[in-house]
Amino acid sequence: MSGKIPGVNMMTLSALSEVNRMNIVELLRNGPLTVGEIADQLGLRQPQTSKHLKVLSDNGIVEVQAEANRRIYKLRPEPFQALDSWIQSFRGLMQERFDNLDDYLKELQNKEKS
Repeated sequence: MSGKIPGVNMMTLSALSEVNRMNIVELLRNGPLTVGEIADQLGLRQPQTSKHLKVLSDNGIVEVQAEANRRIYKLRPEPFQALDSWIQSFRGLMQERFDNLDDYLKELQNKEKS
């Protein structure tokens, strides 16, 4: 296994593997927020929140917009679209396996009836 997922940056998965960062992403699903708003809603200190946002920003998961002395963070869609495409690639495989299982169960039921 090469450790590469076509179209998916492994650093995206790594950045999302930390609980506080995942919680930040969940908050930002509802729309852009400032560092202070994120910190307040998650019960984190602002410096800790800023460090997590930096990791998310460095990995292209969020983007920041400066408005006066505030920094407003929002999710970028591209990393999630790449993850969705990767996950979608498994749907066909899983559907085929479920279909095979269904065929096998029907075969077993037919044998029981005979």
